[in-house]
Amino acid sequence: MLVLFESPAGYAIFKLLDESKLQEVDNIYKDFSTPEGASKVLKLKQFEKFTDTTEALAAATAAIEGKLNKSLKKILKKIVAKDAHQELAVADAKLGNIIKEKVSLGCVCNSSIQELMRGIRSQFTSLVPGLPEKEMTAMTLGLSHSLSRYKLKFSPDKVDTMIVQAISLLDDLDKELNNYIMRCREWYGWHFPELGKIITDNLAFARVVKLMGVRTNASSTDLSEILPEELEEQVKSQAEISMGTEVSDEDISNIKYLCDQVIEITEYRAQLYDYLKNRMQAIAPNVTTLVGELVGARLISHAGSLMNLAKHPSSTVQILGAEKALFRALKTKKDTPKYGLIYHASLVGSTNPKNKGKISRALAAKTALAVRVDALGEDDNLEIGLESRAKLEARVRQLEEGVSFKISGSGKSKARAEKYQHKSEIHTYNTGMDSTLPTSSMKKRKFKEEQDEEEGEEEPKKKLRFSEDLEDEEPAVDGDDGEAKKKKKKKKKDKADKEEAVKEEPEEEEEEVQTPVSEKKKKKKRKMKEEAEAEQNAEEEEEVAPETPSSEKKKKKKKRKSTD
Repeated sequence: MLVLFESPAGYAIFKLLDESKLQEVDNIYKDFSTPEGASKVLKLKQFEKFTDTTEALAAATAAIEGKLNKSLKKILKKIVAKDAHQELAVADAKLGNIIKEKVSLGCVCNSSIQELMRGIRSQFTSLVPGLPEKEMTAMTLGLSHSLSRYKLKFSPDKVDTMIVQAISLLDDLDKELNNYIMRCREWYGWHFPELGKIITDNLAFARVVKLMGVRTNASSTDLSEILPEELEEQVKSQAEISMGTEVSDEDISNIKYLCDQVIEITEYRAQLYDYLKNRMQAIAPNVTTLVGELVGARLISHAGSLMNLAKHPSSTVQILGAEKALFRALKTKKDTPKYGLIYHASLVGSTNPKNKGKISRALAAKTALAVRVDALGEDDNLEIGLESRAKLEARVRQLEEGVSFKISGSGKSKARAEKYQHKSEIHTYNTGMDSTLPTSSMKKRKFKEEQDEEEGEEEPKKKLRFSEDLEDEEPAVDGDDGEAKKKKKKKKKDKADKEEAVKEEPEEEEEEVQTPVSEKKKKKKRKMKEEAEAEQNAEEEEEVAPETPSSEKKKKKKKRKSTD
């Protein structure tokens, strides 16, 4: 078996003299305790020395990344040409797989091989002749330094680390500045408490205290460069009647040193903000356009890097910074938070409280797209950021105005909005509801409904009549023929049609408005109706029984009554 060992000096290939030693893993270190014992276990077969540190660094980085170096590939090809049947012991399993694929040489990597590599490393200078121990230590130290520099090498793709550090420092400066200003106001407030109420700006307060010192110097000091005329007059007038205590010169000197610190930190914070603004415009221009410099930098800092932020979905970007509230809501089974760091964006802050959730969700979706363009895109274009900003502003206006637009069928253009109809809240009295008489429109509607019902029921009525006629037929009397039956059927049909006509007429009469003229018409119709009924009764009597003098008399009486 052959053993491949990579050292800072070069590649060494040893031949294992006794393979049974690998089975006794616990006793391998005893064989490598002395150079003589190590020479009995291994024998150097080939050694390829590196020419310089650059080549050694390239070999080390290739081994770390799991790649096959060119010089190592040449050595392995020579081995394959001579001893192709033997196995190769390798310290790294990934390297062994690559060697097996590229050179088609069997590789072995296990715990016993790792113990063997430790023994070789301890006795490497004795196994390789002509390699002093001092040079070996110098090579090891130089390679380690070069390798660490290579790993920590500054790359232009990782400039977002500068943003992470800048925004963290900016937040720390804000905290410290607030503490310093609060301490300065409280400290000087014992001497001149009215000054804190007059001057609300922290930087102006520190400059006035530094320039004025004791309040008795207010009348002689010129504050026109720091304060406007109105505030300057108030300060001077209040200094004369102040209720503060007297302080020593040493106290005032310490307060002035504190004011110097406040002024310096404020100026450095402004400089740092300009640096962060320029850096954000260079690295993430689309994100800066959507959410601003500070919110964009905080999102990148919270995610760790711009690439990590690009891997987050929009739902995560929306609640980034509100992890505690999210897990608390999930644990207590309550509503989850609607926004995190993105709440401080100008688009979310300018909307109504009821619409903040909708706008934050839309803004998070657009921000996720903008981050991916900034992280993975090759061009530094602001088109996506500007378009998304315009769409979000339109969405904000739409939500505030309360106008909802329907989407057309194609989805490419907006459909027309519905016609606006003003509905007044004042209800007026409708005088038309006083009349109980049916109007002309009601007549037309009833007439149409009756026509529709008649048309829909014509066919079934005929069938029913036909069946009823068959059922009503009485057994034929002696002397009647088939012709008499047919006549009876025809007469009954005519009778039914007349009855329907008579039923329809009174309905129409009821619809008419009661006037003197309409009453006369009604009387005439009633007379006509009575005559028709009398004729029908006479016909029925003729069909059922033969005519008798009594029946004729009855008919005459009825006719006289009808004429009367």
